Amino acid sequence: MATVSSSVTPVSRQETSRQEQGAFRNHAPVRRAGFGKTLQIFWNMLFHKPRNTRPAGSIPVHSLTREQLLKAPDHSVYRLGHSTVLLKMRGKFWITDPVFAERASPFQWAGPKRFHQPPISLEALPEIEAVILSHDHYDHLDHQAVLALASKTRHFLAPLGVGDTLIKWGVPAAKVRQLDWWQGCEIGGICFIATPSQHFSGRGLFDGNHTLWASWVMIDGLTRIFFSGDTGYFDGFKRIGQQYGPFDLTLMETGAYNVEWPHVHMQPEQTLQAHIDLRGRWLLPIHNGTFDLAMHAWHEPFDRILSLAWERSVNITTPQMGQAFSLTQPDRGTAWWLEVDGTLEQQEGASA
Repeated sequence: MATVSSSVTPVSRQETSRQEQGAFRNHAPVRRAGFGKTLQIFWNMLFHKPRNTRPAGSIPVHSLTREQLLKAPDHSVYRLGHSTVLLKMRGKFWITDPVFAERASPFQWAGPKRFHQPPISLEALPEIEAVILSHDHYDHLDHQAVLALASKTRHFLAPLGVGDTLIKWGVPAAKVRQLDWWQGCEIGGICFIATPSQHFSGRGLFDGNHTLWASWVMIDGLTRIFFSGDTGYFDGFKRIGQQYGPFDLTLMETGAYNVEWPHVHMQPEQTLQAHIDLRGRWLLPIHNGTFDLAMHAWHEPFDRILSLAWERSVNITTPQMGQAFSLTQPDRGTAWWLEVDGTLEQQEGASA
């Protein structure tokens, strides 16, 4: 079982999560939409979606095999889709927010449907040392994926309350470790710290904020990785960067944003600033390219974050789904999304 590292336990109770009347709260006040505004948001999402929120063509996917992964060098990073990232460290595999379902929804007949299949199946994945979970929303906590991974995973790391959900689903309690903000543990020589994020939780109508949400710091010797989970922009990024940065790689939410919910999802400009606050060296945008969860064009997060990173001379990588990114030999990748809707051909034709 993982052991708590005393060097990463909370400094004071004011820095850990807050609960009021049984519900978790963000440290900074978050403006909540009233019933009328919430109804309008759902109405627009259901009936006024622009066509370009879904790709016109096929998303390129690099298929992976167990054998490839076992032979891959340490510090290989693979985007499998949305916020699901597979990392290889110390010869073992670690995965964030594993979602393999066809839809990010409580129903598999309705709700946001995948743009692409995962680069590897759950069955083909090698043994997983730890699953790292950020919160309990359906596009981050996949019931069937958890059940499928339970037998091949040694540890599940989760924010407070999310671990109770895993145990309720049948994951052995001995495998589950629940952490508050600023608490940490060590597994296989790698230190994991649950750090604050600014978001919310809930999987039904009556369980809002009953479980905690978090970002994660991963420290493997001299290598440091940050996983944002879902979050709005807040001053916590600077604190995390000061305490645990610089980070070799930040896995940063960049997608499913809207002016109607600025406190719980970041615009690309805020994503870039958060990466800078964290003192990140390479930025890998996640939470995009797999599900239709907002009103913006599906490729807009890539377009905006890439342009912003170039303007600020920030190292950014945009690997295709399943394509390896190496922390020891980092590569920028390509603007692959331009080919999906024929944008690249249109640009080349206009310049000819």
